[in-house]
Amino acid sequence: MKTTNKIQVTHYFIVLFILLTNACKSDKKQNIQIETAKTESNTIEVITRGMDFQTVDTLKSGWNTFAYKNLSGEVHFFIMDKLPSDTIVESDVKDHLLPPFDDGMKFLIEGKSDSAMAAFGKIPAWFNAVKRYGGTGLLSPGETAVSSIKLAPGKYMMECYVKAINGEWHTSHGMWKFITVIPESTTFNPEETNQTISVSSEHGYVINGQLKKGKNRFKVEFIDQVPHEHFSGHDVNLVKYDATANVDSLIYWMNWMNPRGLRTPSPKGFIFLGGMNNCEAGETGYFEANLESGNYLLISETPTADEKGMLKTFVVSDN
Repeated sequence: MKTTNKIQVTHYFIVLFILLTNACKSDKKQNIQIETAKTESNTIEVITRGMDFQTVDTLKSGWNTFAYKNLSGEVHFFIMDKLPSDTIVESDVKDHLLPPFDDGMKFLIEGKSDSAMAAFGKIPAWFNAVKRYGGTGLLSPGETAVSSIKLAPGKYMMECYVKAINGEWHTSHGMWKFITVIPESTTFNPEETNQTISVSSEHGYVINGQLKKGKNRFKVEFIDQVPHEHFSGHDVNLVKYDATANVDSLIYWMNWMNPRGLRTPSPKGFIFLGGMNNCEAGETGYFEANLESGNYLLISETPTADEKGMLKTFVVSDN
């Protein structure tokens, strides 16, 4: 922006003074607003410092890009669940949705599968009508995930259901929030990609494109979406691994129904770099990552992902 006269220069320094003054305030919400204002107009910043999502409460419909920063000490992700009714309130989640999940997981850890299934059977009927509109894949501490998803107007629940070290869901520790998506639409359209991943229950991952060192953009096409043995669908998670990693331990960990599945600590030797969370059949999501040389894999958060063709390894070289 050019400043061609004294009035414009004065206005510039007034705005700068206000921003610097507000940045010194300790109020957390104010800090988030400042940080978000620094991003592009179509990019929403999401920050996790503990068991929380620090971000906006309202979004425009259409394509939105999220930059999710995990500043906590545990692995997280987020998924956008579109609720079947705008009348669902906090008590519906805290008093009716979370307790059956808490009880069911407790029984699974204790090896009482029948009691667990009975507990999960008490999940409110409205939850079965939730639609998934994507989000990020799993994300390790200190990492940032960038993903683009297309949102329809309505009321959403942003959540992370990774488990704490004691086996309790992150949602039960407060890691969820309502977000309203208004009818007014964004004018943003995703950039071109150098990698396309088609996901289906029949063929698993089908990958087309050329990976490269540096910035890569992935397009994820959900050919279908079915509930697997863990009652959830399939997604895409980008993971870097080293020589100490045991891929079998990762496959086990990716199934939340296992007592140690999706539970802190995550398996050694793996760094989670985001990806694209569950979308409905026929939907598309995008994510990006800056790849260094090394070993990587793509894996779905489903039971026996390797047997379903939803585990692919690849190498990024210096060339």
